[in-house]
This record gives sequence, C-alpha cells and structure tokens, in this order.
Amino acid sequence: MKKKPELLAPAGDMERLKMSVLYGADAVYLAGTTFGMRAFAGNFTPDELREAVAFAHSHGVRVHCTINTMPRNDEIAKLPQHLELLNDAGVDAIIVADLGAFTMAGKYAPKCQRHISTQASICNYETARAWYDLGASRVILAREVGLEEIREIRAKTPADLEIEAFVHGAMCVSYSGRCLLSNYMTGRDSSRGACAQPCRYHYALMEEKRPGEYFPIEEDQQGSYILNSRDMCMIDHLGDLCDAGLDSLKIEGRAKSAYYAAIITGAYRHCLDAAVEGKPIDPIWRNEVEHVSHRPYATGFYYGEPGQYYENSRYIREWQVVALVTDCDEKGNATLSLRNKFRTGDTVELVGPDLRPFQMEVPVMRDEDGKILEEPRNPQMTFHMQLPCQVPPYTLVRHMVELSAKV
Repeated sequence: MKKKPELLAPAGDMERLKMSVLYGADAVYLAGTTFGMRAFAGNFTPDELREAVAFAHSHGVRVHCTINTMPRNDEIAKLPQHLELLNDAGVDAIIVADLGAFTMAGKYAPKCQRHISTQASICNYETARAWYDLGASRVILAREVGLEEIREIRAKTPADLEIEAFVHGAMCVSYSGRCLLSNYMTGRDSSRGACAQPCRYHYALMEEKRPGEYFPIEEDQQGSYILNSRDMCMIDHLGDLCDAGLDSLKIEGRAKSAYYAAIITGAYRHCLDAAVEGKPIDPIWRNEVEHVSHRPYATGFYYGEPGQYYENSRYIREWQVVALVTDCDEKGNATLSLRNKFRTGDTVELVGPDLRPFQMEVPVMRDEDGKILEEPRNPQMTFHMQLPCQVPPYTLVRHMVELSAKV
C-alpha cells in the first residue's frame, strides 16, 4: 500500500468549510478577514473562526489558516493580535510567505505549526531545507515544480519536513501568481488577495483617433491566446503524486462555491483512497470533476512545460445545484432547501457525503403546509420530496443545464 497523503480542501466560508469536511477532507485551509490571499472569499470573523475550528476538529479534520500576503508596516503591527487569536482558537497550522510574519507566528502562535506558502516560490531542496532550519514544519511547493523535482526535493530534505503541492484548481499565467496586471489595471493587488483576474478578460485594439471602434486581436479565426490558461486536474495521476513522496495534496478554490468544495473534495477523496490501495479508480468518481464549473483541464508543470494552449479556455459549466437536502428519514422522506428553480418531471442527480451519485426523476413536491408544488420558486424555501432511498444531510441535488461561457 502506498503512503497516504493528506487531502487538503478549501474553506472560503462556513458553508464551504462544512462541505469540505463532510465530503472527505483530512484538513481544510481558510483565512480570517485579514492577511489572506483571497480577499473576496467569505472568510471568517473571530467568532466564526472559533466555530469553524470546533466543527472541523469534531470531525477529526485539521485547520490551516493563511497569512500569506506580504504585510506592510501598518498591517504588521496588527499581526500579533491576529496570531494570538489563531493560537487560542486551536488552529493547527499557519500558512505564511513573509519572513517577518513567519517569525512572529513562532512567537505569538506557538501552538500552531508553520507552513510556508506557495507564494514563497519554493522550487529547490536548499530553500526547503533553509525554511526547515528556521522552524517550518511544511513547505508548499511552487506550482512550477515538476514530479522529478519533487522526488529530488523529497530525497534531499529531512524526513520530518512535510511537502505539500497543489493538485487541482485554477492556474495563473504568471510565475507563482506574482502578477502586476491586476494592480496596474484596477488597483487591486494580486499579491494582497484582491486579484481582478484581468488575464481572463476579452481584449480588443482601439486606435487613438477612433474612440469607440474596437478591432479584434487575432492569432486565428478564434481570437488570441496570449493569456490563455487552463485549470489543473491531477485526479488521473494520484499514484504518481503518492510515489513522489508528497505529504499533502491541496485543492485550490477558497473563492469558489460550496458546490465546488463538496464535489471536488468528494471526487479526490474516493479516487485517492483507491490509488493508495492500488485499486482502479471508479469512473463515476473520476467523472465528478467534470460536474463543476471549470476551464479545460491540464496537468500543470508536473510532466514538463505545459506549453501554449490554442483552444477556447472559457469556463465549462453544465450543472447547477437546485436543492440541498437538510434531513431525510430511512424511507427517503426528505426535507430540502431550494437553491435554483426546477420542476416536477425534471431529471436530476443526487450526490452527498460518501453517497455514490445517482439519477432520478423529480416526483411531486410539497411545501411546508403539504400543498403540491410543481416548481418551487422562492430562494432558500423549505419543501419536501420523496427520494428512492435515505441520503445524508448536505446531499446536493443538481440539474443539467448549459451555462458555459460563450466565445
């Protein structure tokens, strides 16, 4: 049996944290309302952070908190108080990129392990060893590192230094996310958690004396690919990742939906367990990564330079969550909360915590007063539906609908 790495999932807010935990994460990573690289995720207030740690720990799941921005003078002065909060709340590890923040974490959060963020661009064994000598328990490698390099880093670093790497999610067109484009164009700094993602905009050329006239920038009939990027997906190569000696496999996506957190975590949980045991991956779990909004998938830098991508890299989105199961008895009598409209007779799929996805036709639904509903319409409304079997709370009901971005 292969060594089993930790599965580390994103938690942008409390709902996404619960989804990641219940769908199979070994650990989650999140942020407070400051010092994190995802300023537009929901993030956690001090009280929410304590609640999040308590919930995760009650399910045997570790909590890592990001402090991976590069703080300025006025911000660094506020860091001790935040670190003490994380320490007292029971956070298991703090993810840092800045050397000053790293040193302060050792002083003000002594109960927390210190992990070095991918923002530090660790791509060789000497840098990994240097952080270890300073007191780091884990390094999160740069996304530009390949499998052979990981094997060498593992072989030439202390055995008790943990190594983590991203295995799924968005990839940046800039080296380790060090991009100035967002700051230049919008005043939102990507290195301070506020990237506006201008690499995904559609651009045209405008001549100075012809305002309002836009000329296409084209390499061929489909447009330009200068800033084209794909999403990383390593679910087909989990055996290779285990063999390389990684201690933690990280799913990107704190700013993504609760549905994304649930589905991707669940898919990787089942496929990783199979890979570790040397069993073939069940296609139904492998196919789950196709059920979330994503750009075309690639394997990043793991097997060499990814090269320029000359196809459409717009988002593929073919499924929509329509309801969330809040309760269900042994006879399949379910209480649900509405997320998007659907109606009696629609074909839907259900997937839940450790629940193999299955398809069903929507039967008669009823409101809380028992009246028949052909189509629940009020967001978050509670309604009832007969399911073919008992399913766990937080099971998702999804409907196939074409919502992909158009070229």
